[in-house]
Amino acid sequence: MNNFPSTAGYSRGAGRGNKRRKERNQGLAHNLGQGPQSGETIRCSDRQEKDSSGNSQGSSRSETVQACAPGPQRTEEMAGDSRGSVRGRRVITDVVLSRPSDVVTKSGTSGTQITVQTNYFKILKRPEWTIYQYRVDFSPDVDNTRLRRAYLNEHRSLLGGYIFDGSILFCVKQFECPQNSVYALELVTKNRADETIYIKIKAAGTVETADIQQFQVLNLILRRAMEGLKLELVSRNFFDPMAKITLENYRMEIWPGYQTSIRQHETDILLCTEVAHKVMRIDTLYHILSDCIRDYEDFRSAFRKEVVGMVVLTDYNNKTYRVDDVDYSASPLSVFSTKDGDISYDQYYKKRYNITIRDLKQPLVVSHPTDKNIRGGLDQLIMLIPELARATGMTDAMRADFRLMRAMSEHTRLTPERRIERLRVFNRRLLTSAQSVDVLKSWNIDLDKNLVEVPARVLMPERIHFGNQKQYLCDHRADWTGEFRNNAMFRHVNIKRWIVITPNRNLRETQHFVKLCIRAAAGMKMMISEPRYHEIQDDRNSSYSQAIDKAASMDPEIVMIVLKTSNEEKYACIKKRACVDRPVPSQVVTLRVIAPRQEKSGGLMSIATKVVIQMNAKLMGIPWLVELPLRGLMTVGFDVCHSSKNKSKSYGALVATMDIRTSGRFFSAVTEHMKGQELSDQMAMNMTLAIKSYRQNHGELPERIIFYRDGVGDGQLHQVVNIEVKLLQTKLDDIYKAAGKPEGCRLAFIVVTKRINTRYFVNKRNPAPGTIVDDIITLPDRYDFFLVSQSVSQGTVSPTNYNIIYNKIGLSADKLQMLTYKMTHMYYNFSGTCRVPSVCQYAHKLAFLVAESINRAPSSGLENQLYFL
Repeated sequence: MNNFPSTAGYSRGAGRGNKRRKERNQGLAHNLGQGPQSGETIRCSDRQEKDSSGNSQGSSRSETVQACAPGPQRTEEMAGDSRGSVRGRRVITDVVLSRPSDVVTKSGTSGTQITVQTNYFKILKRPEWTIYQYRVDFSPDVDNTRLRRAYLNEHRSLLGGYIFDGSILFCVKQFECPQNSVYALELVTKNRADETIYIKIKAAGTVETADIQQFQVLNLILRRAMEGLKLELVSRNFFDPMAKITLENYRMEIWPGYQTSIRQHETDILLCTEVAHKVMRIDTLYHILSDCIRDYEDFRSAFRKEVVGMVVLTDYNNKTYRVDDVDYSASPLSVFSTKDGDISYDQYYKKRYNITIRDLKQPLVVSHPTDKNIRGGLDQLIMLIPELARATGMTDAMRADFRLMRAMSEHTRLTPERRIERLRVFNRRLLTSAQSVDVLKSWNIDLDKNLVEVPARVLMPERIHFGNQKQYLCDHRADWTGEFRNNAMFRHVNIKRWIVITPNRNLRETQHFVKLCIRAAAGMKMMISEPRYHEIQDDRNSSYSQAIDKAASMDPEIVMIVLKTSNEEKYACIKKRACVDRPVPSQVVTLRVIAPRQEKSGGLMSIATKVVIQMNAKLMGIPWLVELPLRGLMTVGFDVCHSSKNKSKSYGALVATMDIRTSGRFFSAVTEHMKGQELSDQMAMNMTLAIKSYRQNHGELPERIIFYRDGVGDGQLHQVVNIEVKLLQTKLDDIYKAAGKPEGCRLAFIVVTKRINTRYFVNKRNPAPGTIVDDIITLPDRYDFFLVSQSVSQGTVSPTNYNIIYNKIGLSADKLQMLTYKMTHMYYNFSGTCRVPSVCQYAHKLAFLVAESINRAPSSGLENQLYFL
């Protein structure tokens, strides 16, 4: 791969030969010279990495052409149902129809009928127009979207009403191509340097009112209207820098803003508006480099470790990039080739952006091209200047800073009442700003002033079953932690042989905590014998590994390992040993958590109770149960997590119950797959193993299977519907027919989506757990519903979306909704409801453990236990 700076003015093929750097940095001096000032304008965005759910990977969504000094966003991808085709991009023109054809109604009937207010506004009048779509190219290339718009705006009298996103032009006028030309229009303009700019406009199709692509146009019109609110576009969404909140002690700012999406819902076109916040860090990569030089002898390795994997934002073009490496042999004085000749990075930035790079000895940061770049034939490395690249997001150290997180939550966790007020302010500004009103009127778009209200239902609260036939009826808190003070677990496993590994200096604190665990277990009618203690002289990784080897040789039921402090490296070492090399159920605790000083507040006994519940679950006990009317039910969860060590690797985890009414056994499996690899074969193989395990446990096949598939984005739904489900159903039908069941397997396949923008409220408060919405704001092409299953004490609760894409289980929408809600009560790591069915959370927990700590498949000897809790 060759390294190139920006697109502007350079041909796509320029410099594809041998890379040349005439000026090489001879080593970075400790005195790096004057870097950028800390008070400069900040535009860093808190981008989240994307797992296989299709959520954001952190790399720029727009195309980068031959960019070391990357150009601005060429095409703003909309959140509607289709996206424009620009330079090799995949065009999404079809909605994935995942609603089964035999579905009569997707609305349930159980529960109490209520009305909820949502974060949607109705488009009152469906647009009636034909829009002509054109592709716009500039010669020489112009890599600044604002300049492109300005140049095209000079010809607005010719174009009439139009929307231009930087590459695609939507226009109400039709322009015919002259003879002997592929372009409908060829326009000429001048830049400030009096250079001639040619604008070439090529017909690309039409958008009718009935076309799906109309929603792309509507989203573009909305974004144009939002420009009248004086908001600033950061990456893909608009934020308000004038309303920024500064956290000076943490060198951070919080910018409030909005995420918007227009699409067709059940009967109306609705605008979904969610209040968003961007975390803007003041630090550039140059600041981080300077800190590494100050604090580390081997600052090169420290800097590389700090920034690789980080997502950065470049102010000059408002684009984000993932850092993949640091090139210490390159500097701003290094030279690259263009069709106009060789040029150094500092000269390029001065010429293109009028930016003077202050430190000419700093190394360059390397970003690999994204998949979209490669599909478009753009495979060059992207080189970035540290002092021009803003660090975005939050580090693990920041997330572990309780004071910082509390300071942020005061501004970002909005109560429902505050959120509703912010939504109304947004609507009011959009309908009163002169520029916004002109845009909406010119396209004949009428937006309702009121938030959409929809019918909803609150399901009956669940009864939690404990031992000795005791029950507890859940209340609005959906938390039954306190009930363990007076009740036994539904089914417990007495622990007679177990070993505690602890540093010898901390033996007293460990013994004190173990006594509390034994006492807590006795209160829940569970017997735990005194353990054998294995003292280690130090807390080195090798000491823990040797202690686990010795403990495993004694055949314990479970091993408790005590860490002085939370340490990822030690935790990974312990879990590799206990899950792969010497498989044994393990419980890791830290001294900071189990220290006797917490006993003063009563917290230590609560912690001991939770640890005992976890240990019981890991040994195939059943801490509690809910009423399950179906016999022979297998529920399956599947989730994917990316490897922390190798971004091209991911781990898919499958966890299945063995009819939880009668058995505390589970089945779990993890498989590694490379980026872009199909998951269907591995999923079907692991599902076959789960069926085999069920058969061995019960002597028969499951009567029904509900498969909850987490980690699916809209872009992957087509693959799941047309490949995964079909292969899985075929495989299961073969197994059932071979077992003498000609009707095949009764399977329901449900896609679970957590990262959504939909919110709903009841009287300006959070809805109660069990609140379901299955009409109005759901999608006509899906058999879906929204469910709030959890209770939150701060901020606004987020519902989860369930999309039933296959249903041969013989249950109505109402029963599937109730069964799904029941399953959110069965996650044994928390004595309360969780946001997704328990098997989904178990699968996430397992995938995360393997991706972050183990990085290989765990031993099959643990596959029937919840060892990963």
